[in-house]
Amino acid sequence: MTPSDVKATLSFSDNSPSVELPIYKGTMGPDAIDIRSLYSQTGKFTYDPGFMSTASCNSAITYINGDKGELLYRGYSIDELAQNADFLETCYALLKGDLPTKQEKQKFAETIAKHALVHEQMQFFFRGFRRDAHPMAILTASVGALSAFYHDSLNINDPYHRDVSAIRIIAKLPTLVAMAYKYSVGQPFVYPRNDLSYSANFMRMMFSNPCEEYWVSDVLVRALDRILILHADHEQNASTSTVRLAGSSGANPFACIAAGIACLWGPAHGGANEASLNMLKEIGSPDKIPKFIKQVKDKNSNVKLMGFGHRVYKNYDPRAKLMRETCYEVLNELGLYNDPLFKLAMELEKIALEDQYFVSRKLYPNVDFYSGIVQRALGIPTSMFTCIFAMARTVGWIAQWSEMIAEPDQKIGRPRQLFIGYIPRSAKQGNS
Repeated sequence: MTPSDVKATLSFSDNSPSVELPIYKGTMGPDAIDIRSLYSQTGKFTYDPGFMSTASCNSAITYINGDKGELLYRGYSIDELAQNADFLETCYALLKGDLPTKQEKQKFAETIAKHALVHEQMQFFFRGFRRDAHPMAILTASVGALSAFYHDSLNINDPYHRDVSAIRIIAKLPTLVAMAYKYSVGQPFVYPRNDLSYSANFMRMMFSNPCEEYWVSDVLVRALDRILILHADHEQNASTSTVRLAGSSGANPFACIAAGIACLWGPAHGGANEASLNMLKEIGSPDKIPKFIKQVKDKNSNVKLMGFGHRVYKNYDPRAKLMRETCYEVLNELGLYNDPLFKLAMELEKIALEDQYFVSRKLYPNVDFYSGIVQRALGIPTSMFTCIFAMARTVGWIAQWSEMIAEPDQKIGRPRQLFIGYIPRSAKQGNS
């Protein structure tokens, strides 16, 4: 990373000396002003709640252009990946930098399959939870507990250990997610099978039982695969930043991914697709949409239009178009084309996109608007939606973590603050 010839000059109206700061140029996107020396030169911090104007790292993994509605993994557009690649090929690209050859894909898929089984003692770990425990609570704890079972890949400074940990985490997440579901419904755990694809294996572990043979349509497997691809990474979002921050302390990768899962659990992050589905259920029918839209526009109503708009995308979420197509394919395959919820979603989308109130605010449908409907059609309960999101995003998290650990300039994360509390005062005053 080399600074450009152009520099930024920061001047002050109080006659303090001006400061020259380097500017770094990325291959795409905004330039970044290097403020690392700002405090030592001026005694001042920058103030940026939510880090909306702060680049916390340099990364070669994912690029987002929110104004154009563009999302790239390692330079590959999300459209092309969703149409032409499967999830494991996408995983390989995120981890290694390029899509695999046929031989590389086969070897990678075989390696992932061989690591899908979790330690047998993990099932006893699950039995410590109440049956009504939320699957995300179980998943957060069980992923963190993996470090207690796999001590032989915890040296974060060893590239081989990092690779082994990445493989283990990607391979075992579907098994743990399925186990969390099976435990919540009181059914026996289902072991993974090495002869099935990543998504087909997961669906079998989720929905099969010892009483009958299980078969799943290729259309449904492909739909799940697309959900995983579309959610695999999304640059420096809240959960990814959490993984990087945890990793900056030297924490083991299993602990870092558990931290990411905990962050993802928040309704403003990974719970958005569940919130969108709940919103549609609350509206109930298309004839009630005008009343709902009126409430959304009323600032005093506290009614929100879920699944529309995005903090980064100021255009149509590129993932939403692909998820919409998948939604049609799944409902058609299952004979649910006249599904009332999907019809309601289409009508709400049409009205919102034609209403100047939403158009002027660029509140376009995002991926969450459709993914909840697709997962519901696949038979996945709403309590599991965020677990599926975590399963997908794990590859992005581990790729970002690996990139950060390999960065020579990597330091422990330490945000600063603008202190607005008491100035020094005497403790004796309170007792007098």
